[in-house]
Amino acid sequence: MKYEDFLKKLYKPARSAFEHEGINNFEKLASLSKEELLLIHGVGPKSLPIVVECLNEVGMKLRE
Repeated sequence: MKYEDFLKKLYKPARSAFEHEGINNFEKLASLSKEELLLIHGVGPKSLPIVVECLNEVGMKLRE
């Protein structure tokens, strides 16, 4: 899966938040914890399962 395909699965506020925060690849995304993700304005609880699923697809996971 490409990072761009992952972004298409997210709601617009989360996409915009990742762009604003400079999170533009799976490595940067995986460097964050669930708690850190939820602190980003625009990223909510509905985005977390999508993030986790897509990271799993590329063999990665969020930081513990």
